Amino acid sequence: MSKKNRIRLYVNAELNVGSEIVCNEKQLHYLLNVMRLNVGDDVFVFNGKDGEFCTKIKTAQKKKCVLEVVAKFCEYCQSPDVWLLFALLKKDNTDLLVEKATELGVRKIVPIISEYTSNSKTRTERLQTIAIEASEQCRRQDVPEVLPEVDLKKLLANWDKNRKLIYLDESLKSLPCKEQMPKCEAPVAILTGPEGGFSEKELEFLRNLDYSYSVSLGKRILRAETASICAIACWQAYSGDWQ
Repeated sequence: MSKKNRIRLYVNAELNVGSEIVCNEKQLHYLLNVMRLNVGDDVFVFNGKDGEFCTKIKTAQKKKCVLEVVAKFCEYCQSPDVWLLFALLKKDNTDLLVEKATELGVRKIVPIISEYTSNSKTRTERLQTIAIEASEQCRRQDVPEVLPEVDLKKLLANWDKNRKLIYLDESLKSLPCKEQMPKCEAPVAILTGPEGGFSEKELEFLRNLDYSYSVSLGKRILRAETASICAIACWQAYSGDWQ
């Protein structure tokens, strides 16, 4: 199988040459029924810490699929230490943002509740599954951690001040990305608000934090998920692993 077409799975298991992996029901269905693989076919696996390994299907039965680890494909490479804090959006938009943030290399994803947040509940396990599937597709060797939703001020009450906080400001009173992003090397977190942005009270609170950096994305009003994706991309270009 070529590198371009390789099939990848995230597995929660230790990876060593010679070890075996018993696929769960979802993995079995994907490999045998969707991808139509059989005994002897290659599957690449990673566990978020040991690198990526090539396996071959050893057992392909209706209710059992076993992979044998045959070689190490590449060493472990961790994504940059950038987090995304985003005000919860409607279900489909939240799903999209988690997928794209994963593809863009975010290490941790934290849904937050702000004053104008329209949604206050999410299914963390479901979002974590989306992050795993996105990692498999984009060839990451790690998977971002998705945390349960948390109130913004509660989250920042115990914030590690060594982690710079970049927040998006729609008021046009903030400096543009090209001036702010280069100041914010990892570890860093990017904070984006809901549709309608942050309230004036929240903006005043954020401006008074000694570890915060406000950023403007220009005159156009972007959808919340678009703004988050743009902010991550800008940080990767100026201070992340796109350099």
